[in-house]
Formats: sequence, structure tokens, C-alpha cells
Amino acid sequence: MTLPHTTPASEAEAVAVQLRLRERVVADSSGPAPGAPGTVVVGVDVAYDDDRDLVAAAAVALDAASLEVVAEATAAGPVAFPYVPGLLAFRELPAVLAALDRLTVAPDLVVCDGYGLAHPRRFGLASHLGVLTDLPTIGVAKNPPPLAVREPPRPLAPGRGATAPLLDAGDEVGRALRTRDGVRPVYVSPGHRTTLDDACAHTLPLTVGVRLPQTTRLADRLCRDTLASGG
Repeated sequence: MTLPHTTPASEAEAVAVQLRLRERVVADSSGPAPGAPGTVVVGVDVAYDDDRDLVAAAAVALDAASLEVVAEATAAGPVAFPYVPGLLAFRELPAVLAALDRLTVAPDLVVCDGYGLAHPRRFGLASHLGVLTDLPTIGVAKNPPPLAVREPPRPLAPGRGATAPLLDAGDEVGRALRTRDGVRPVYVSPGHRTTLDDACAHTLPLTVGVRLPQTTRLADRLCRDTLASGG
């Protein structure tokens, strides 16, 4: 970790942290090129046990070419911040950072189940995690971000690989990306040390025959299994 994570004491403090840290986001292609040999892609995801006020995170590392698992790690702990839309990273980061720290391989790229630039303050989990760790990150979300509701993307062609822009105040901050023919899209945005073009190019090879990236599917399963086994 290049910057420490601290849990804010209030919603206002959390927003101030986001506004301060977003100035450190790097929007370039300094991360791995899509399709680069030997790339290790790590998916991170979290699951909650509301009865125990517990969150579990999983980090699953895959070889980007073969999609074979090369390492995995989990972490669990108390939920550190209340649920506030737009501030979910503060609930998830402590466990996610701990899981990443336990991995036995170094990530070349981290795929988050959430948003990066496509966020009301243009600083979602993928951007926040990337800035703290200085790892290249992208966000691949199941549902459109709130900004896409305000400015809907154009109609999306039915074929795999079709895209439509997600706009915020006229700026393209993400894309709806069709990963399977005729299946509803995922919503891709750059987090840190990636571009939007690179983020989409990384996502498609991770979704062979499925809608969601294999990284997300495996991390989701692992964090749920962690909670089921007692955390």
C-alpha cells in the first residue's frame, strides 16, 4: 500500500477524502497492455453478513491468458462505515486491502465489482483502491451507475463487444459493454493507471461465454464461502 486507509468519522469527512484523493488518479496506459503475456489479473469482491455486522473480501488472481487461478486470499472483519450511496468504498476497503495483502502473487491489474470514474464524484471503489495501492484498476459493475440514469446511453447493439457511452456532464466516464450476444451489458470504467479503451479491452477476454468477468465470478463465490464457513 502506498497510502494508508483510514475510516472517516462522518459522511462529510468521507466525501472530503474522496475529493482530495481523486486528484491523484492517473488516467493513462501505464498498466499492462490488454493481452500482454504473463499478465496476472486479480478480481476483488465482498459479501456481507448483516446479522453479525461482518464483511468478507476475496482476491482471486488469474493468468489473463488461460484464466487459470494462480492464487487466492480472503479477509473478514467488522463493517467499519455505515451504508451511504456513493461512499461504499469505505465499507469495503479495509477487507479488500487485507485480502490483497495476503495474496502470494503481485497483481498486474485489479478488477473491482463496482465503479471507477463512473461515480457521482468520479472516484468509485476502483479509483480509490488504485490510488491507495498504485495498482492499475478497473471497475466492472453489474448495474448502471446513477449518472447513467440521468443521461442514458444510446441503444446498445445486440452483439458481443458492442458499447455505448456512459456520460456525466457530457464527459464519457464509462461504457456499457455487451459481453455476450443478446445479454444485458456490464458497465466498465477506468479506475487508476488505465484508460477507458484499455478497461474494455481487458474486460472482454475475461468474459468468455459468461456475462461477468471470471475474476468477479470467482471472487464473489469465494467471499460468500468465507462468510458461510464463519468468516
